[in-house]
This record gives sequence, C-alpha cells and structure tokens, in this order.
Amino acid sequence: MSKHDTTLRIAPGTLLLSAPPLLDPNFMHTVVLLVQHDDDGAYGLVVNRSTDATLGDLLPEHPQLGVSEIKVYGGGPVGLDTLQVLHQAPHALPGGVPIGQGLFLGTGLDELAGFLASEDASGARLRLVVGYSGWGAGQLDAELASGSWIPRSLDLALVFTDDPPEAVWRRALRDLGDSGVGLASQPPDPTWN
Repeated sequence: MSKHDTTLRIAPGTLLLSAPPLLDPNFMHTVVLLVQHDDDGAYGLVVNRSTDATLGDLLPEHPQLGVSEIKVYGGGPVGLDTLQVLHQAPHALPGGVPIGQGLFLGTGLDELAGFLASEDASGARLRLVVGYSGWGAGQLDAELASGSWIPRSLDLALVFTDDPPEAVWRRALRDLGDSGVGLASQPPDPTWN
C-alpha cells in the first residue's frame, strides 16, 4: 500500500457527510457513521434517513419485538435484510462493538427485547438501522480523494436526533465552521441557482 492510500483511511466513529454535488439518491445529503475502513473496503450506516417501518414490522414473529412501535432507520442500500442496533447501553445490551464516545454497534434480539421491556430503556440512546452502506476495496478511498465525502468527528447528537434528514445534514456541515456553512447552503448542481 502506498503512503497516499494510508492517508485516506478513516477511523471508526468518523461521520462522513455527503458533499453537495453527490447526487446518488442513496447518499444525497446523508450523514454516514463509518464503522470500518481497511484494505478490503469500508462499511458504515446512514444515520439521518428514517423509514416508515417499525421494529414490529420487521420482526412480526418475535414474541416481544413483534409489537414494538420503535422507528427504524435506513442505513444504506446494502443488506436490507439486516437489522443493526446502535446504542449507548453496553451494560444492558452486551456483545456490541465499540465505535467511539460510548457508542456501540450490535446486540442479540433477546437482549434487545429484554432491554426494551426494562426501565433502562426509558430515555436511552438507541437507533435501529436496517441495511448498511458498503464500499469495495479502494472505492471509499477514491470517493474521499474526489471530494464526494467530507469527514468530521463523531457527534452523538447527530447520530441520535429525530430531526428531519436534510436538517441533520445541514447542521453537520455548518458545525464545520465557515467552509461548512457555505457547503450547507450550496445546491447539488450549480445550474440550479
């Protein structure tokens, strides 16, 4: 691997903000939580795109979770048959992988059901995500080099907010300072001015 490639590696827990010109409907105006980025590719979860589905819709056969009205978010266009749990309750939801700042990914369905039935769930930061965003070897590196993604540090308020998707993306950009403020108000295509 060349030194140039190494400088493009993004650490787990980094948020990737889609640049305004990124018109792919799967990623336009998204905030992606990066989970892994290595020689084999990258993996992350869009955190600012809700769906119309609830946990009960996804798991109707599960005795406890099948009646849950918890909203499910869309993590990306890959693996739409996978449910993932982002949380800050490792004591109650064991088996999760640490992402950063007390954020964990993963737990079992029975653990999730027990947690949701407990008092600990009240006010807990929990995000259910179906699907994920995946990049093949070198793909994210090339997209970073071309400016399609803007990396920024993890902000848990952006990960767990219920604000509208567009507002989350714009806030994430504005938080970067003067350069981000300009990007947040830039149309995807300059000809739209």
